Amino acid sequence: MNSNQPYETLDPEDWEKMRALAHQMVNDAIDYLESVSDRPVWQRVPTEIAQTFHAALPEKPSDPSEIYQEFLTNIFPYPMGNIHPRFWAWYMGNGTVMGALADLMASTMNSNMGGGNHSAAMVETQVTNWMKQVVEFPDDSSGLLVSGGSMANLVGITVARNVVAGFDVRKHGVQAIDKKLTVYASTEVHSSNQKAVELLGLGHDCFRKIGVCDDYTINLEQLNNAITEDTRLGCQPICVIASSGTVNTGAIDDLNRIADICSQHNIWFHVDGAIGATAMLSETVKPYLSGIERADSIAMDLHKWMHIPFEAGCVLVRDAKAHRDTFSLVPEYLEPATRGIASGPYWFSEYGLQLSRSFRALKIWMTIKEHGTEKLGRMISRNVEQAQYLGTLIEKSVHLQLIAPIGLDIVCYRYNPGAMEQEGLNKLNREILVELQEQGIAAPSYTTLNGVYCIRVAIANHRSRFEDFDVLAAETIRIGQSITN
Repeated sequence: MNSNQPYETLDPEDWEKMRALAHQMVNDAIDYLESVSDRPVWQRVPTEIAQTFHAALPEKPSDPSEIYQEFLTNIFPYPMGNIHPRFWAWYMGNGTVMGALADLMASTMNSNMGGGNHSAAMVETQVTNWMKQVVEFPDDSSGLLVSGGSMANLVGITVARNVVAGFDVRKHGVQAIDKKLTVYASTEVHSSNQKAVELLGLGHDCFRKIGVCDDYTINLEQLNNAITEDTRLGCQPICVIASSGTVNTGAIDDLNRIADICSQHNIWFHVDGAIGATAMLSETVKPYLSGIERADSIAMDLHKWMHIPFEAGCVLVRDAKAHRDTFSLVPEYLEPATRGIASGPYWFSEYGLQLSRSFRALKIWMTIKEHGTEKLGRMISRNVEQAQYLGTLIEKSVHLQLIAPIGLDIVCYRYNPGAMEQEGLNKLNREILVELQEQGIAAPSYTTLNGVYCIRVAIANHRSRFEDFDVLAAETIRIGQSITN
């Protein structure tokens, strides 16, 4: 080793200069959020800026202030837009200021959440216990924070497969299956569930998609008949996936009736609650979620209607032993101890795929502590009211048409000037949607229901005001008329 060479570290060379930069970054972040409604919902990244992201891998250091200035110029002005009050695309929450600051503190601590005895692990345990209370799950059930609903669904369905398959799947693998293991959900189920079924080696041919009723909830008669017929043919039904809020229309399946069917056939009851499970906090919505507490597993997305900054999902499993048995693998280097850092009572690595996990629990913990569940529930109830308000605007307009019943907070509509064929209407509404986005007015998304292209408004937004929906309705008509005239 060359003793004349200065000792290197990745810490700042000038702590005071870094402190000043950090203060500027926090101030800029607060200003950015405070003034979000003054900016367009979305704007395209200019070509000349997009080209800067093709620069070669940096080999030499750069000044932190210069790096931050590049961020302010090339990145900060061009977000997806989901923090804006008129962002209603796909299904995303806005985040919270406290949650963003919590991410800073979590990254500062830089705790690995695989397990161990430290405060961050205790925070995650408390947060998962809080989620059990939200959906009225038993205290002795298990929970795990994950990246989002997709991973939560994968974990829940994996436990279902291993428990109900009838043999040791971990030892013998799916190659040992002597009959088809079948899983059931409506045609409206989120695609992450099909991905999970395929990744688990069951194959999408064994993923039975059941038809829906006029309100887009699963047809229970068809579901029961499909399970009965598969059993008669020698298949082994293992799981029904219910949706507490479908992604297209927000429909809530009849959870109590599905629980009864699963009990009757002795199969696993999983609820994809990525959209609606947290609505148990809303006195308006909670009655429609009756039966969720009977599930064997529940997937929750806390970065949706609880507005935790990305990523924040949760999976709950009623049978904690089954959950642990599905994932636990403890080599010597991960054995828990009775003393020291490795003495933690709950090793999260034994309940999911990841050993390296970020301290995402802190932003959930801080946000809930700051606002309380009653206020979070009121935000949910207000979004439901806003969906009904938008529906009223649509029904009163001679130019707008409601395409599906309003489920939870999702409104599907289109502009219809009359005297146009379906294909022409679909093309027209595609263009209206893009214009709404490109003009920075609003950011809905779209779906197609029974061949009808819809502008889809998913109102999981704590910043939206009722007047924002007046703007959406009026601008939809203005843009539609400007295209057709």
